[in-house]
Amino acid sequence: MTSPTPVPVVFIHGLWLHATSWAPWIDLFRQEGYAPVAPGWPGDPGTVEEARANPESIADHGIDEVVNHYASIIRALPTLPIVIGHSFGGMVAQKLLGQNLAAGAVAIDAAQIKGVLPLPLSALRATLPVFKNPGNKHRAVSLTADQFRFAFGNAVSEEESAELFERWAIPAPGKPLFEAAAANFNPHSPAKVDTANASRGPLLLMTGGKDHTVPETVVRATLKQYRHSDAVTDITDFPDRGHSLTIDGGWREVADTALDWLRRHSL
Repeated sequence: MTSPTPVPVVFIHGLWLHATSWAPWIDLFRQEGYAPVAPGWPGDPGTVEEARANPESIADHGIDEVVNHYASIIRALPTLPIVIGHSFGGMVAQKLLGQNLAAGAVAIDAAQIKGVLPLPLSALRATLPVFKNPGNKHRAVSLTADQFRFAFGNAVSEEESAELFERWAIPAPGKPLFEAAAANFNPHSPAKVDTANASRGPLLLMTGGKDHTVPETVVRATLKQYRHSDAVTDITDFPDRGHSLTIDGGWREVADTALDWLRRHSL
């Protein structure tokens, strides 16, 4: 008897983290019978060290280019995957789901999509390293350890934040942040998601209650954008977690929550 083909899972990282930061998730999902992959963004080198040494390879890639990159990967898969994204990867996951390129999606602390209005001060501070210079739209920008601590590691110890920074942090293109910031003034913004699609697969939004970069108010405002769709849209919150929730010592709770939700929806 032929065993069924494992369901593909495509993990999509966000700004300032390398794709290899999904390694523990990859191992867990493979053990659970899925076929997981974590491709990098366009231009991402294969390792953290290479990404730090060659920031120009990462620079100037916008939202549409990233979405099209993952769409081409998905079209080469044997069946529609589940997509799981963090931060800007969560926005990309929602766009792919809205385009019916995924069987279901989990968007973790997903970046602000078009139509979401709250812009908390902590989010402005977290992204200030990019926005302080308009020229950064076409550059790759690195965070310092202190900036990473505020944007990602504020809910873990200073020691753990420093360790995560040294292990996973890479430069990030400024372009997606500028595109998202202008989304509500641009009718054709690449940050627009087809939130009214009623034929799409299920979506789970996850939010960290202590997240500075994508605060809970942003994720709950995102949920409201889906009010015109009858497709499943759920939300789960982790009140004591920050933006590092996919990579810090509590990652397994987040991953297990995603797995439980996927099973409930037969994905």
